[in-house]
Amino acid sequence: MSRARVFQPISVRSVTARNRLWMPPMCMYSAISEGAELGAPTDWHRHHYFTRALGGVGAVIVEATGVTPEGRISSHCLSLHDDALIPAFATLADAIHQGGAAAFIQLGHAGRKASRPQGWLDHGPLPIGEGGWETVAPSPIPFAEGEPTPHELTEDEIWQIIEAFVQAARRAVEAGFDGVQLHGAHGYLIHQFLSPASNQRTDAWGGTFDGRTRFVREITRRVREVCGDKALLIRLSATDWSAENPADGRPGWTLEETVALTSLLVEDGMDMFCMSSGGSYPDVKIPAGPGYQVFGSQAVRAALRDQGSAAPVSVCGLIQAPEQGEQILVTGQADVVEVARGLLSDPMLPQVWRSHLRCDPELPPQYQRSLKRL
Repeated sequence: MSRARVFQPISVRSVTARNRLWMPPMCMYSAISEGAELGAPTDWHRHHYFTRALGGVGAVIVEATGVTPEGRISSHCLSLHDDALIPAFATLADAIHQGGAAAFIQLGHAGRKASRPQGWLDHGPLPIGEGGWETVAPSPIPFAEGEPTPHELTEDEIWQIIEAFVQAARRAVEAGFDGVQLHGAHGYLIHQFLSPASNQRTDAWGGTFDGRTRFVREITRRVREVCGDKALLIRLSATDWSAENPADGRPGWTLEETVALTSLLVEDGMDMFCMSSGGSYPDVKIPAGPGYQVFGSQAVRAALRDQGSAAPVSVCGLIQAPEQGEQILVTGQADVVEVARGLLSDPMLPQVWRSHLRCDPELPPQYQRSLKRL
């Protein structure tokens, strides 16, 4: 059997993942939505993540988890805003570890894209009278036409949210996760500060590149301190796709800015970059196709290597075939490939990839009778 690159281990600070095929964060919209346990994972989460870990991924990144209740994407999203929630999240980290995978958790604040219903329902905002809440943003600019105008964050409120990230990261570490991932992509609050599409502030938190990147850098430095030897990752949108659609005449976050930011974040203590794209505009044209976001990971990785940084870079986005994922890795376009929808439909997808790439299977003995069918 061959030794494919995708099934070689990779280390991120103190944790070593058994391979480079990872499960990215995908909201399940199935958390406890009210009462003292608001935001806690349920049996659904434990089963969902355990089965993907058991199936053979190198790491599981748990879905977007709010650092405050108001930072949740939906009323049914996870939240790690209180120490009382640590035991529930500890069972989640333990389930992933029992399946053999490294366990990371994505921490974020949805900003103006919060207060939504469950993902399989209407994607418009949830009215306050129907369980929704007031959203916040760097500037009072709605995400889409007809949506409520978000509250513009004050300086004190910005610092409160930064501290909420720090405390949520501390809780994740205490719960036993191998590291945390900051959600800096897809038009959520960190990304909202980065992009001139949503940040039109004229104070120290906006305007220039340094101003727009201050929020994420302040979070990174402080979260690094509480993470200790645990890994610190960030998901970034490489571009808002506005520069790639100049006829639209709209401002946006660019690939060049992403490359510049990643260099600064390495100085601040970031260990790994997970590349995606988009999220600032609901109607921007995105050339979606197989591996359509690899350009971002390739550019970031090349720049980091030129600067002497060995920080791993991952990529997601229609990576559908084993040979495609392997090619991304062996050509140096990324260090890790993340597969989303494929793992939703098939928890044992890594074993299918192993078969296609002529690698020895890795299954618990209870499942090995299935090998002749892969």
